[in-house]
Amino acid sequence: MKSSFKKFYLLIALIAFGNMVNAQLPNEKFGKPSSMEWDFVGWGDAINADAIILCKTMKVTYQLSDQVFNSNRTDYELGSDNIDDFGKNQIDLENALVKYEFKLRTKILKPEGVKHANIDITYFNLNDDVAISTDALTDLKIRVFSKNDKGKVEKRSINTNGFIKERVDNNYMVLHVEVPDVEAGSIIEYQYNITSNRPAFLYDWSFQDVIPTVCSKCDIDIPAFLQFKMNVPINKLIKSSVEAGRLAYDTNRTDLKRDKSCVTNHYKIAGDFILPLQENQNGDDAKKEIIANFTSQINTPNIPLPAYMPEGVTHLKIK
Repeated sequence: MKSSFKKFYLLIALIAFGNMVNAQLPNEKFGKPSSMEWDFVGWGDAINADAIILCKTMKVTYQLSDQVFNSNRTDYELGSDNIDDFGKNQIDLENALVKYEFKLRTKILKPEGVKHANIDITYFNLNDDVAISTDALTDLKIRVFSKNDKGKVEKRSINTNGFIKERVDNNYMVLHVEVPDVEAGSIIEYQYNITSNRPAFLYDWSFQDVIPTVCSKCDIDIPAFLQFKMNVPINKLIKSSVEAGRLAYDTNRTDLKRDKSCVTNHYKIAGDFILPLQENQNGDDAKKEIIANFTSQINTPNIPLPAYMPEGVTHLKIK
């Protein structure tokens, strides 16, 4: 009888521990890994992984200038008396920027997983000296956290100036991020921004990688006049929602009578505890589960697209 009670309480304790893990993971606050992340070594089929993605997020928003146009009026007529409802006037797409904020936290579990501390960042860069439609990769920050023999956490910032850039094709460049002196037990954080002046284009996003992913999230806020076809992955592990939002214009004008903002479609897509791609016997990528990729395509009529507009690409790759 006592043995049965012990087994019962042990089961309750295991369930409680599992709920506690789920409650404290993921940790989306960067700069200090949580105690749960230091102890976490995976789940289910991911328990023997070499490395694991603890958290991966992409936030996308638009920066809109105050330049507007209306096909029924001349520039001269667009004065304070005529722009009573600023939201009804279209934004000049040549003065719209797409702002990406990216964050990634990876934990190395085994010595064989050290290679997964290295990443490739792919970004649009037209191979044309006179082109201005080129994305800017900025504010790259990398931190390595480790514990010393006394269990004290030590933080080390990585110098990002020496990373190698390589041209992929006429449209894209890749930055090869090589993180030195990483060992089993290390946690690595990466942060960077991408600024693009191609408002009719969004990068793809991959929820599934070569190593297990605890949490992956997209937060995308798009002006409503830009209609995208959003191909959200059909997967029980992926949850998505869309709601109306508002975005303030980046303006210094003082002659506008109403709020300087526009309506947006605010998409939130999140995936939890996603297993990695597996290789079959032929060495090809096989689907252990549905490959969880998010893609988009502009669907708004009368939006001019440049002739060199490439297909969307996932801009991050874990090695």
